[in-house]
Amino acid sequence: MSFSIPFAHGLGGVRDPVIPVWLFYYAASLTLILSFVALGVLWRRPLLEGRGGGRPLSPRWQRLLLWVGWRIILGALSAGLLVVIWLAALVGEPDAGDNLAPTFVWVVFWLGLVPLVVVFGNLWSVLSPWRAAADAVAWAWNKAGRTWEPAAAYPERLGRWPAAALLLAFATLELAYPRAAEPRTLGLAIVVYSWITWAGMLLYGRRTWIEHGEAFHVYFGLLSLIAPFSVQERDDRRLVVVRPPLAGLTARQEVPGTVAFVAVMLGSVAFDGLSRASWWQNRLYDLEARYIVDSPRTADLVATGFNLLGLMAAVTAVALMFLVAVRAAQAVSGSREGLANVFVASLIPIALAYAVAHYFTLLFNQGQFAIPLASDPFGRGWDLFGTSDFTPSLFNSPDAIWYTQVAVLVAGHVLGLALAHDRAVAIWGSARTAARTQYAMLALMVLYTCTGLWLLSAN
Repeated sequence: MSFSIPFAHGLGGVRDPVIPVWLFYYAASLTLILSFVALGVLWRRPLLEGRGGGRPLSPRWQRLLLWVGWRIILGALSAGLLVVIWLAALVGEPDAGDNLAPTFVWVVFWLGLVPLVVVFGNLWSVLSPWRAAADAVAWAWNKAGRTWEPAAAYPERLGRWPAAALLLAFATLELAYPRAAEPRTLGLAIVVYSWITWAGMLLYGRRTWIEHGEAFHVYFGLLSLIAPFSVQERDDRRLVVVRPPLAGLTARQEVPGTVAFVAVMLGSVAFDGLSRASWWQNRLYDLEARYIVDSPRTADLVATGFNLLGLMAAVTAVALMFLVAVRAAQAVSGSREGLANVFVASLIPIALAYAVAHYFTLLFNQGQFAIPLASDPFGRGWDLFGTSDFTPSLFNSPDAIWYTQVAVLVAGHVLGLALAHDRAVAIWGSARTAARTQYAMLALMVLYTCTGLWLLSAN
């Protein structure tokens, strides 16, 4: 059975909402302004600050959730699945609709893990196949009586910059390269990323590279700060704690490169919406048309370069606007301390909102195609699990999608405002001073919201 893969992010269609689109811009902006006023009046002391530590679960839950067998079982399954996906990409049917690899990588993994880590915490720490393989090698090495030390000390100044660069490379493959859905492309990408990850672990140590250079661990780790559950180390013990949602975002992000990483998170999704606007597509077509007949490879390179410029511009714009807002808060407060590491976490709920608004239909609709493809991952006509005849039930109500997108975007920015306000009150101890320092942040949130609505409505 052949499946068509609609990898157009943010399925929509021809909308005919009762309310004019332009009115949504005013309503969203007014909602943010009223929320800002309400925060200044009602939120007069920090409610999230200091609560990120949470409360440990009962000993029974600790034993169940931290059982070492979970890491072994889930790690083995994850590593085996990585091999299957890589083989499917390498030797399976080259048509993306008949091959499990594209749907699994771009939908099940990249989009499907997001709601899980936002609800349950950073599950990627036990699901990462690269970490599982490295742990298995380290265990076997120790059992053989060998000792091993990292070849080099990780430069502190690098921080999360390697992870930001790898996330940007992943976004470039997804959003800039025209053949990102082709299985052979994904097969090569898996090899390259695996080599970089294991080389980084070998050079700097497993934990060090995972926390600074493994893009997916940093990505899912930052999103998991929203979650009410977390695994923390206390007195040389690992504990599962429950805490108020968003409380994990109150911790300062002192690691260099965090602003760049979050800018890639947010800017890449913004560019995805931009790249699907008709005027961008028209300019891209004009560039490709000059080469598409005589040299398709050249056309691909031109398209990739043009899209990469747009992606870099979007990421840079997100970072610059945030840094300007932070600098304004610093000037108003008279603080000499850099505040980017204090407020950067307020962008994470917005990054989540952008991702949900753009991709929830893709996850729901295309995610269902993983069910039949799981029975025939290589496209050879198999029916391993008896699901090859499953027929997806697609959700395609353009007006309902649009209303959901608007609600999600506004909610994400309101949460970002609330988080920034809580941080400001905790720092300056006064709701009045906090409000004064957050005027620029309010303007930033309004700008982000209107830009997000424009990008969604332009598709």
